[in-house]
Parts: sequence; C-alpha cells; structure tokens
Amino acid sequence: MASSRFSLLFPFFVSFLLCIISHPVLCDDQEDGLLQSINNYRTSLNLTALTKNDNAECLAGELADQFKDQPCTYATGSNTVPGTETQFPNYPSLLAKCHLNVSNTRDGALMPACVPNLDPSLVLTNFTQTQYSGSLDDAKFTGAGIGSDGNWIVVVLTTSTPEGSFVTSKADSSDYNAANLTDKNIGLIYLLFLLTASLFLL
Repeated sequence: MASSRFSLLFPFFVSFLLCIISHPVLCDDQEDGLLQSINNYRTSLNLTALTKNDNAECLAGELADQFKDQPCTYATGSNTVPGTETQFPNYPSLLAKCHLNVSNTRDGALMPACVPNLDPSLVLTNFTQTQYSGSLDDAKFTGAGIGSDGNWIVVVLTTSTPEGSFVTSKADSSDYNAANLTDKNIGLIYLLFLLTASLFLL
C-alpha cells in the first residue's frame, strides 16, 4: 500500500525537482550567452573581453527583479532618454544585499533592457545598437555582471579602478557566498523535505 502511494507521488517529485534545477540553468545559459556575444562584439572592436564579476551579477539580478513588472515600451530600457531612467529609492538597500556601496560602484554602468521573451538576437541588439553601445565600446570597462527576470535583462559593467571595481570586503564576500549557496539550494532542500515527509505519511 505504502509503496503504491510512493510510486504515484514519485513522478510528481521528480518533475518538481527538474523544474527547480533546470530554471536557474536556463537563466544562467542565457546570461552567459549574452556575455559571450558582448565579448565577441568587443573583440571585433579590438577591445579586451569583459570578465564575469559576481558582485555586479548580484546587483544586475536585484535590478532585474525591480524592473520585472514594468512593461516593455518605447520609453523603457535601452529606449529610455538619457536622464529619464527609472530611479529606485531603495538603491542603497539593493547595493547592501550584494555587499556593495556607492563608493566602489560609482564608475560602473547599469544597462537595463526589456525584450519580449528575451529573444537572444534582439537582446544583443538592445545593447550593441543603442545608446548602450557607447559603454560597451569603452575600454575602461573590464568586467560585467548580468541578471534577468521576466522580459528584463540587466548588464552591469565594472572597471578596474577602486570606484568601479564592485569589490566587497572579505567578511562581506564570505557572507554573500554563503547566502548565494543557500538561495540556490533552498528549492532542493524544500523538495527533499517534502519527499521525506510524504514517505512518513504513507
């Protein structure tokens, strides 16, 4: 009896596990693909490739989460008129979540883009053939972090200077890495808890 109930529930748990595990991978693949495409673009201009910056990636993810409920229009993202960009009153708290502060991020560039379904070719065009190309063409930028949520994708560019390095203190960095590990595994932990609980109830 118990084994028949388990066999009925097992496919549900496997499907749930696959959804939890595959979703972040798809996002990561998309973001890594964009970074590779941007680096190909920069290489064609004889510029150095951007290195992945985990702290900038954290901030990009936080910003994408803030943008996610805004619709794509001709006045959002890469279409925004310079000086009219969306302002976030909670920006200091977004920096704090990533263990950053204004002093080590002021020389960076924040570039949000809204593309329906985040079509890869259109996403790249939104960075290389818009006002953002000026930043991508600038040799002072040496690193990047990319985050996405819904139809929004955000690229954060970093420099090798202290004012744009997006570095954290060693204590903050270890806390961030521990928190990041917990966030990535929370779904898996929850699933294992549900599976264990269902076995006891059978």
